[in-house]
Amino acid sequence: MNKKKVLVLCIHNSARSQMAEGLIRAMYGDRVEVCSAGSKPSKLHPLAVKVMEEIGIDISGHRSKPVSEFRGMSFDLVVTVCGQSPASGEQCPFFPGGKKYIHRSFDDPDKAGLSDSEKEVLFRKVRDEILEWLKTLETEFS
Repeated sequence: MNKKKVLVLCIHNSARSQMAEGLIRAMYGDRVEVCSAGSKPSKLHPLAVKVMEEIGIDISGHRSKPVSEFRGMSFDLVVTVCGQSPASGEQCPFFPGGKKYIHRSFDDPDKAGLSDSEKEVLFRKVRDEILEWLKTLETEFS
């Protein structure tokens, strides 16, 4: 059985897309190959690692990757998880090699102006929102 190829995109590939990648691998890894990337990659956020570890998923070996690393490849599903509204100030990257595209906006858990403890709460909230959303997409990963 060929596994579906899934690419998760965000801007920095440091939190939301990394958590989504880890969740998809944990939930549907027997059916999909998943990776993530960003239009302006930075580094894996330590709070993303921490909150994923809390639910038994280790993403500490992940790294932030540029979308260009996947140029020329095709994916069965491209998932974007960044804000896409004018209010968010974000513009999700586009990847031309997708057969199907799904978008869902999630808050950036690394918002400027928040204390470390406030960020940690927001990272958990975003992780849980991504998890619940991915459960509704089970058929997309079959």
